[in-house]
Parts: sequence; C-alpha cells; structure tokens
Amino acid sequence: MDRLEGMKLFVRVAELGSFAAVAQQLGVARSVVTRQVAALEAHLGTRLLLRSTRRLSLTSAGSAYLEKCRLILHLVEAAETDIAEERVAPRGHIRLSLPLSFGLKRLAPLLLEFSQRHPHVGLDMDYTDRRVNLIEEGIDLAIRITRRLADGDVARRIGTGGMQVVAAPAYLARHGRPRHPAELIDHECLGYTGGGTVHSWPFVVAGKLQSFPVRGRIQANNGEVLGEAAAQGMGISLQPDFIVEDFVAAGRVEPILTQFPVPGFGIHAILPSNRQVPHRVRVLMDFLAAGIGSG
Repeated sequence: MDRLEGMKLFVRVAELGSFAAVAQQLGVARSVVTRQVAALEAHLGTRLLLRSTRRLSLTSAGSAYLEKCRLILHLVEAAETDIAEERVAPRGHIRLSLPLSFGLKRLAPLLLEFSQRHPHVGLDMDYTDRRVNLIEEGIDLAIRITRRLADGDVARRIGTGGMQVVAAPAYLARHGRPRHPAELIDHECLGYTGGGTVHSWPFVVAGKLQSFPVRGRIQANNGEVLGEAAAQGMGISLQPDFIVEDFVAAGRVEPILTQFPVPGFGIHAILPSNRQVPHRVRVLMDFLAAGIGSG
C-alpha cells in the first residue's frame, strides 16, 4: 500500500463525505477508493470512518488522524514546492520593515546589491524603528535589533552586534572620566528611548550582569542624534558599534569603561507567523546573513 496516497484519499473522503464523490472526482472506480481507505485502516489497526447507507462520519481516531494527515500532506507539498523553486531564479515582491540607523548604514547597500543580483524580485523598503504588526501591515520580512525577542516572534538570527560607552574628550576634560559604572549617576547620560524611558544601563561587573542607574536631560529614540550629542560634548552615550564607529574614527568621541562589557544585541529576521516563507524571502535572508556576517 502507498501510505501517502492512502492519506490523500482518506482526507478527500473525509472532506467530501462520500467514496463515490471522490471516485468521480479522480475518475476511478468507487471500489478503488474504498480499498485504499480500508487498507489504510488495516495498517493502522483501527476504524477511521463509520459507514452507513446514508452518510459517512469520522470516528474519534479518524478525526485525530485527519488533522495529522493534513499537516503531513502540507509539509510534503511545501517541501516539493521548495525544491521546484530552487531550480529557478527567485521572483515576486518583498515588503520589508527595517530599523532606521542600521537599515540606512548597513542594510541599504546590501539590499541594493541584492536587487541588482535578482532583477525579478521587487523590494518595498520601510525604514522605521517602530515595532510593526507584520500580518496586519502586510510585511513579508522585518529586520530588528534587540537583546530579547517578543513572545510569539518567528525569527532567525542573522547577525550580532556590540555596544560601546563613549564620550567626547572635551566632556571628559570638564567632568572627569568615570572609572566604574556606578559613577555614571554623577554624569550627564544620553538616553536611548526606543524601548521606553531610560533609568539604567547594563554592565558585566566581576562576571555578573548588573544594572546601574543613569540620569540625563537629553533623551531620544534615534541613536544618531545621541551620537552627535555625545560628539558635541553634551554627555556620555551608550550606543551600538555601527553608530559610534564613525565618531570614534574621527576622534570626536572615545570609548570609556571598556573593562566593563556591555551585553551585545542580536540582529533578527522576523517573519509573519501565519504563512509559509516564500523562496524569494529565504534567499534574501541568506543573502543578508552572509553580508552582515562578512561586514
């Protein structure tokens, strides 16, 4: 017995409620369908369908088996579709949600290169630090930078990044250089509010992660603004590498408290939870992961 074919026939019979209807749909004799389902029941050692002169109904075992059959057949179909798609160039449209600063600095060049390599794929890029609802807003793929994913996120980590505490030489000359994270409470700290109001910064001290209170009169939900504020000597800033690297290279700020590591972050590709991932989206994720990793 072809078990997969038996599952397909059983699902059709359960959905149509008739051996005759399935036989007519497939263009075969009714006996062919009944024999296949009977063989499946014999293999399983249980009755899946209750037969009467008027109608068919599922047994409790049949109801449970039906849902599993649907799942298995869906996975088989998806696997065959994936193989077929991999033989051809990706095509179609991808709507993206991208973080503002990282998106412009690191992702935009990669996405333009991807577009040149794959001329049959259209890209619609929305740059925002707002957490979007992928399903409601029709987003195929969101790239997000975070230490912690939200419950229910369907995500793939495609990179990691580090954090630095920086200040301008002029600020340090005026206010002194903090030697320990606990001293930050006596300094003007520039707070990133993308995740809410800032009250503390995390550091690893003596091998343990601790939070230290900070204060400051300048806060923003954009790291570039805070990096520029730090470069102008307005305070101390805790920022990702990709934001402060240009300021450090230009000598406008310098890293401080380097002996106390700050936890890094993950760069995640987040997907809608209600559908299969199209081939073109998987190709793009692989491309971004390779590009971010080599960058």
